[in-house]
Amino acid sequence: MKILKVAIIGCGNIFPMHAQSIKDVENAEIVAVCDIKEDRAKEKADQYNCNYYIDYKDMLSKKDIDVVHICLPHFLHAQVAIYASKLGKHILTEKPMSIKLSDAEAMVKTAKENNVTLGVIFQNRYNPGSRLIKETLESGELGEILGGKLEVTWKRTDEYYGNSDWKGTWDMEGGGVIIDQAIHTMDLMRWFVGSDIDYIDANISNRAHKIIQVEDSAEGVIKYKNGVVTAFHAINYYTYDAPVKLEIHCEKGMVNMVGDRSDIKFIDGRELIADNNPNDTFDYGNGAKGYWGTSHTKQIKNYYASISAGLQPDITGDDAIKTQKMICAIYESGRKRVRISCNK
Repeated sequence: MKILKVAIIGCGNIFPMHAQSIKDVENAEIVAVCDIKEDRAKEKADQYNCNYYIDYKDMLSKKDIDVVHICLPHFLHAQVAIYASKLGKHILTEKPMSIKLSDAEAMVKTAKENNVTLGVIFQNRYNPGSRLIKETLESGELGEILGGKLEVTWKRTDEYYGNSDWKGTWDMEGGGVIIDQAIHTMDLMRWFVGSDIDYIDANISNRAHKIIQVEDSAEGVIKYKNGVVTAFHAINYYTYDAPVKLEIHCEKGMVNMVGDRSDIKFIDGRELIADNNPNDTFDYGNGAKGYWGTSHTKQIKNYYASISAGLQPDITGDDAIKTQKMICAIYESGRKRVRISCNK
């Protein structure tokens, strides 16, 4: 079995989700980490017994790197992924793929041209509740989807934004509550509906923050080409991170997700329930947020298993770009205050 040599670019908050997951993968080994803050890079290199760099281009010039994990601010995802792809490195990047749709398209194109595997993290698809919903919808037991709605009401204070040198900006974060907090639930709804998008009509605004450029509130409608209409509402000025809520109204029943727990009630009286198993745990180390769960590990293991088998991972660049297109259309609609067609 070939051991894939791995480099991680970005040693911030999300780093342990990737590093600890890679340690648990049989055919992967961390050989390098990179961060522009040398003390942070050195600390992680010491922890994982590998080399460290402060310049990702210098690191990627090394021929013994097979896979690159991108854990950087949003605006850097595309340029680093494209650079690494041209050097023949496989890529696994955190969400979102990019800020601009054109950059996401360039990521996919470059990966294909250089025969490397591009994966994008949307780990919530691996939650037991998400899996139950997807499998039940695909089985046809619920009949046609009639409509859906989702709600994300979380808390991100001005202090939270003030502690970052890139969050809360259009040019570096690319948005606010939609691209950073709600994107996972938005991705789930699109994945559940399973259709391309016809149009999006959205409103965005900053209602409660003093120091950010981007939206802290967003709502709108998404019309899919299969006729399904879904509504969304997202804010990040609530008093706490309330459980996300997602509902899908179907011909033969109702789907409800609250947090990670999913409850499917059929018209005939049957009920299916799935939630995270409290015994299904993974130690990401000190400082990792407990609510992140085990799904990062599941997606990362799928990515490496797919590469070793010569297959595409569950969540490819081609799949993730559909969510990127949706996010970009929400912002275009919200800024221009017009309905945006997604039929281009």
